[in-house]
Order: sequence, then C-alpha cells, then structure tokens
Amino acid sequence: MVAVLLDGQGSLHAQLTRALRGGILRGQFPPGSRLPATRWLASELGVSRNTVLAAYEQLRAEGFIDGHIGSGSYVAPPMHEIRPPSPPRTDAAPQSRYARRARATYDRSAIPGLAIPGVRFSFQYGVPLTNPTLTTAWARALSQAAKYTGPNYPVSQGVPELREAICDYLARRRGIRASPDDVLVVAGTQQALALTARVLLDPGDVAAIEDPHYFAIRMGLQIHGARVHTVPVDAQGLRCDALPLPAAKLVCVTPSHQFPSGAVMTVARRLELLDYAGRHGSWIFEDDYDGEFRYDSKPLSALRSLDEHGRVIYVGTFSKAIFPALRMGYLLMPPALRADFIAAKWAEDFGSPVIEQVALANFMRDGGFERHLRRTAKTLRERRSALIEGLRACSRGRLELADSRAGMHLVAWVRGRSRADGDALIALARTRGLGLYPIAPLYADPPDRAGLLMGYCGLSTREIEQALKVLGACLDELFPAS
Repeated sequence: MVAVLLDGQGSLHAQLTRALRGGILRGQFPPGSRLPATRWLASELGVSRNTVLAAYEQLRAEGFIDGHIGSGSYVAPPMHEIRPPSPPRTDAAPQSRYARRARATYDRSAIPGLAIPGVRFSFQYGVPLTNPTLTTAWARALSQAAKYTGPNYPVSQGVPELREAICDYLARRRGIRASPDDVLVVAGTQQALALTARVLLDPGDVAAIEDPHYFAIRMGLQIHGARVHTVPVDAQGLRCDALPLPAAKLVCVTPSHQFPSGAVMTVARRLELLDYAGRHGSWIFEDDYDGEFRYDSKPLSALRSLDEHGRVIYVGTFSKAIFPALRMGYLLMPPALRADFIAAKWAEDFGSPVIEQVALANFMRDGGFERHLRRTAKTLRERRSALIEGLRACSRGRLELADSRAGMHLVAWVRGRSRADGDALIALARTRGLGLYPIAPLYADPPDRAGLLMGYCGLSTREIEQALKVLGACLDELFPAS
C-alpha cells in the first residue's frame, strides 16, 4: 500500500485531496487500481472518515477516480498521457515591456526609508503620527457607514458626498475652488501618478521631476516608460530655468513643502512654472502630500489656485493626515481630461471602496477630521520643537538644519563632512540602537555632503531627547567639536 503523506498546509480535507491527486498524477496509484478503503485510511491518518469521504468525492468530481462509496473507489483511466509534473519555475524572462521596466526599476530591498530592525529609537521619515484616539473614532465611522451603504459596485469617480466634502475642505484650507465634478477619488498618491501617466504619457515621453525627489514618483514614471529628467531644487523651490527644452510633457512638483528638502516654491517660481506649462502645452502634477501641517502660519495656497488655464493636476492624500493603511486620496482633474481620468480609474479597479469613502465623508462633514488635524498639528509642533532644540544642543555647530517649518521631517547636514562620513555616522548610530537615514538616496546625483533626513512622527518628545543624546555621543566620537 502506497503511503499517503499530508503536507500540513490548509484543511485536512484539502491536504488529503492534494496528496491523493499528486499520487495519481505521479503514477503512485496506477489507472484501475483501487484506493484504500475510507475507514482504513481514516484510521491510518488519524482523521475522521468524513474527511476521507470528502476528499474522495472531490477527486470523483474532478474525474480522477470512478466508483461509488460502498463499492470501492478506483483510479480512472487517464484522459491524456500523464507525465510526471515538472517542478514550478522560479524564474522566467519578463513577458512584456512593462514587466521588463518594472524588473529594472523596482527593488524592495533598495527602497529608502524602510524601518530599521533592532533599534531602540528611529528617526524614520514618511510615517504618520500614531493616534489611538483616531483609531477609535475611525472604527465608529466605519461601523456607521456600513449600516447605510449599499452592496453594489462603486461610482468610479467616487461617492458624491466625499467629493463635496473634499471641495469644501480645499476651499477653506488650500485656497482652491473646485467642483465635485473635478474630483476623482483614488487609492493614494501613487495611484494618482499611475493614472496621470496612463492618461498623459506614452513610453518615451519626457517627465520632469525635482531633484532631490520622492523615490516612488521616479520609479512609477520609469516603470510606465517615461524618460525622467531631473530638475534641481534650491531654497526657492524648483529651478524653472533648468526645465528641459524641448519641453517635458509632465512636470511633477511638491511646491508647498518640497520633499525632501523642505523648500517652499516662491510665487515668482510658481508663475514661471505655469507660464512654461502654458507655452509648451505641458501638464503639472502638484503633489500636496502634507500641506495640512505648517507651524508658523496658515497653510499656503496651492499652485492649482493660481492656474488659469487648466494645466495643473492637483493631488492630495489622507495617508499623512489620517494613516497610510486607508489608501485614500483625491485628484483634481483638468476639465479637458475629465473623461480620460474617469475611464482610467474605471479600468484600474472600477472605483475605491465605498464604505471607507462614506465614512471619510461623514468624518469630514461632522468636523472630526479637522479636530484630528488640530490635535495632530499640536503634537507635531511639540515634537518638532524638541527635535530642533535637541539638535542645536548636541550639534555644537556641527549640524546645519534646513527646516521649512512644515510637514513631518527636516534635513540636517553635517558641516564639512562627506557622504562617506555620513555613512559612518549612520553605521555607528545603529550599533548604539539609533536609526538614522541618509538623504543621498533621494537624489539622482547626490552631493558629496553628509545629510540626514529626520522624521519625528514616531518618537515622543521624551524619546527624541533620549535619541539625541545618542546622536550627540556619536558626533563626539566621530567628529569631535573644535
């Protein structure tokens, strides 16, 4: 009698079905041979007879065995020549140009800013503030929305009540006047970029991005097939005099809080960029990823608010304001491209989840969202102050802070030190339980300077103080103050 071995994966019924099917295909149970009696096999395997009966019934339905329970079960003649199964392939050539570009571009292990395992303190950037109060409020909002949401497919553009709430919010907070017809609800900034590339770009078209820049913008455009042209950023934002000619089809910018440098694009530069787009028929992708959080004034008006010719595609997200797991954002479509964007969204996923959309609309309309923003901004302001004061204290002139008084991170340059020196500082800090992140990976052509990108959402003020004591000790060891 051939042994039947279960693999421990899934239910007993599924394991047994899989083991018997594999045995038949491998020839362990030849055509016409009788399978073990169900009672005997159940006893041998230590499972219930119903488990064996269910497995036999499944094999019978699939055509692997004949006969009836009670008279014995026999392996059916093969419908075609049975060859021993080949081991599954673990590699294959890319099957499309898109897959070829994706393989050449995407490498999870090389993505900057990932969590550093095994450290006590981490200045990780790109993560939002954790708020237990928000988790409770969001659970209530979801539960309430689920009671009144129908089970049908969503409207591809987004539910009307959320699009209306977004327009009201943008008018009050970002100086943007928009109609709900302009709003497309998307699964965050990355889907907004993917849809924009799909609507505007053919492979080989030029897309301009800032340098330094958010890595996922560059990767997304490259996977789509765009030729990416990097444009330097200075203290006034994007250097419009360095924009490519012939003109880029798309220009991606973060004007309200440049990522990662923190620069704010001046009004003169904004008007210059809009003029470039108008003269050359270019489009502007305005990524307003954390425009809600400014600590010295009210949030700045968006670039879109200055656009008189419909060239700006404004993108906002709830990933920083609420949490990334929500996967919800919005895109303001140029009127001339509205039908194209809606069709691209429909083709992508039919539409974003309805219950989450309704819950978010209610959260925004009843004031819960802005109350959360005020609480978050207060906490972030406290943590930012603790970080800046602590850096100045431990620096003793060795660090130069580039702080835009906004967002959830800042940049600290180590004066007079090379990028290799910065790597040595990061490596030493990690041995002391402190996670630091270099800014160099966010440049196409990084400067030979030691720069740190420091997020302060994940640490309390007390933890920031403790972490900076470690940083100060590392600075003293590697770069003693004169």
